[in-house]
Amino acid sequence: MDLQILDQLQRDASLSNQDLALAVHTSAPTCLRRIKRLRDAGLIERQIAVLNPEKLAQAIGHGLSAIVEITLDRQAEDALAQFEARVQSDPAVQQCYRVSPGPDFVLVVHTAHMPAYQALAQRLFTSDANVRNVKAFFSIRRSKFGAELPLQGA
Repeated sequence: MDLQILDQLQRDASLSNQDLALAVHTSAPTCLRRIKRLRDAGLIERQIAVLNPEKLAQAIGHGLSAIVEITLDRQAEDALAQFEARVQSDPAVQQCYRVSPGPDFVLVVHTAHMPAYQALAQRLFTSDANVRNVKAFFSIRRSKFGAELPLQGA
């Protein structure tokens, strides 16, 4: 039942409790209790709205999305944690992954335009003496975006 609730919420977190209960074949009070328990357990981290970049571009412009590979000079745990903390606090960084093998980090960033990306690069990469290599890939078009995790048996 919990996996079914999580699966439905991943697809559409705006469902009313009543509609969600109907979709997973349970009562509304039971569904509400289970959702609260899932939140309290940390399985539901947060609920967000996913914006349509094409529609948003009509109002504010397309912006610039990039996937950035970062290699550090020193990979000691404290050096990795310091870099990770710095990028996590920057609102232009949408996602941060510590990876292996290859680069130490892969970031997904979004800025308003190239000068804003250059400011981000200066702020996060150039000013850090421990950053050895930066390799950026700029998005031409987003063909798929998702945040759903596969749930066995849902």
